[in-house]
Amino acid sequence: MYEKRHEKLLPFRAFIRRILRSALFSAAIVVVALGIGIAGYHFTEHLSWLDALLNASMILGGMGPVDGLHTVAGKLFASFYALFSGLVFIGAASVLLAPLVHRLMHHFHIQES
Repeated sequence: MYEKRHEKLLPFRAFIRRILRSALFSAAIVVVALGIGIAGYHFTEHLSWLDALLNASMILGGMGPVDGLHTVAGKLFASFYALFSGLVFIGAASVLLAPLVHRLMHHFHIQES
């Protein structure tokens, strides 16, 4: 997917396309994770779709839940969803930053040789 160390640096336009592709993929990861959270809060805690969206967004963003949890299933779901959200955040950030980090490392490798 990325150029090898002996290859030339990718042209700027192609690099921008690579960044946009990574941003779209990262956004897709977040949207899928948010959908899982919305469905989980809606079906385990019987929250409205809007309240489920709010709770899932707050957990995924690292802020914490808004509504109190009343069912055992809801509490278990919230626990696992919080752990899952931390991994999603790390994964989405990695996908988003990978082209930038690669270009920076590739640039310094070219200067070195």
